[in-house]
Amino acid sequence: MTSETVVYSARKIITMNPSRPSATHVAVRDGRIVATGSADELMVTGARLDPRFADKVLMPGFVEGHSHIMEGLMWKQPYVGAFDRRSPEGKVVAGVPDIEAIVARLQQAEVAMPDDGSPLYAWGFDPLHIGGTMLTRQDLDKVSTKRPVLVVHASFHINNVNTLTLERAELLHATNISGVVAGADGLASGELQGIPARMRLFRALGHNPLAGTITEADVRRYAASCCVQGVTTITDLHNDLADPTIEVYRSATSQADFGVRLVPALAAVSHTPEQAIAKLETLRGHASDKLHYGIVKLVVDGSIQGFTARLRWPGYHNGAANGLWYIAPEELPRLVEAYHRAGVQLHIHTNGDEATEVALDAIEAAQTVAPRPDHRHTLQHCQMASAAQFRRMKNLGVCANLFANHLYYWGDAHYELTMGPERAARLDATGTAQRIGVPLAIHSDAPVTPLAPLFTAWCAVNRLSSSGRVLGRDTEALTTEQALAAITIGAAYTLKMDHLVGSIETGKYADFVVLDEDPLAVPPERLKEIAVWGTVVGGMIKEAPRA
Repeated sequence: MTSETVVYSARKIITMNPSRPSATHVAVRDGRIVATGSADELMVTGARLDPRFADKVLMPGFVEGHSHIMEGLMWKQPYVGAFDRRSPEGKVVAGVPDIEAIVARLQQAEVAMPDDGSPLYAWGFDPLHIGGTMLTRQDLDKVSTKRPVLVVHASFHINNVNTLTLERAELLHATNISGVVAGADGLASGELQGIPARMRLFRALGHNPLAGTITEADVRRYAASCCVQGVTTITDLHNDLADPTIEVYRSATSQADFGVRLVPALAAVSHTPEQAIAKLETLRGHASDKLHYGIVKLVVDGSIQGFTARLRWPGYHNGAANGLWYIAPEELPRLVEAYHRAGVQLHIHTNGDEATEVALDAIEAAQTVAPRPDHRHTLQHCQMASAAQFRRMKNLGVCANLFANHLYYWGDAHYELTMGPERAARLDATGTAQRIGVPLAIHSDAPVTPLAPLFTAWCAVNRLSSSGRVLGRDTEALTTEQALAAITIGAAYTLKMDHLVGSIETGKYADFVVLDEDPLAVPPERLKEIAVWGTVVGGMIKEAPRA
């Protein structure tokens, strides 16, 4: 028996399919797209017209190619960033402007906690957003001296902790350990950077709060954030994928009302290549239309704004020491070759251009000994790549997923402190990547910055910092249409899912974002203001929650 065909009418349908760029109707059956066109073309015998979107604009559901399940986890904890954020419930949570306000918010949260010594976690802090003022252990001691207090930086590469936490981790006097920042008194300041210091911290706490036990409620909260922002395919781009997490993902995504397609990436740091390759084989048995496995994530360096990214000469503009290697350069080729030979797709975190060069060297070496015609290894963030490096990516078949949101949130800091005016203008060089022909996506790295693809597109088109400074707009800006491609079909390509999602065309999943306005018709500066009504995932309609 043939299922019913439903034809949705819209004010406009932007398909991202060059063969038919726009339409007014789309036919859906069994959760997939039958065709796009006009009413006359699609209203065949037996089709039912559904006019609920007649005054809306439909696009392919947004694809977020770099984000993390922490977007669902962290909203259980106090937010202490400087910028306003929108919660999974659609509520705007105000930012905090200084250390005193951060301490006050944490004190309020601490009072509400049980008197059992359990840790207090918070997230979103960045000193560059509040004039460079550091958050010290003495500040956090004002919150509590009886329970661990841990604040995660916006980059998620740095933590600040109180004195009690340093004592438990035996780090208060251990300023000789890499990543333990010294304070004015010669003891640890409370800031812990990179992997060695933070792993010791997590061992002392008994777990990593960023990779704690994921519950089904966390996953559904993540899906709710997706609906608010029009995302229908999303990644969790660095997860140990322990057995309990795998089961939670299987259970959540198997429910009929689950409203997003989830693409987890296995964290290489938690496995040997042999273990990871075997695990991926097993995980493919857990896959479904809403759960897609197959990616391994490698993290080569840290963050530019945290001064932990690895840069080529001349290094940091303010003279800071070069950043940290999260994977030793001499070790990376072995890892890349092992995964490459096994047919695994790699997504490789490189913020600094030195890290990008090392990653490209490793991919080139792997391609030389074991050629693969369509590996689609993807460099994530890749913020300071040069034109020569983009040409290498093109020649090697490497994709780039650039961190466009950085232009707004840290553009001023890069201009003044980390990169200087000239290099800041080519930060996240989407224009160069586009001209050279590198397969391109742009992303939020949520919860590092807000999950909001239209805002990400706005950043790539307008290239404005939070102060209004223009950064390389003449040479590196995308057109609106190019930016929309980078958050739909471009991102789908980097996930090897462009045959399933990313455009509205026959045979693909019926995944749409429902917008109140046409992003191709509004002025570029208004892109981020377009309201998202909701999403359609496999024909299932979800109206976004609003607060």
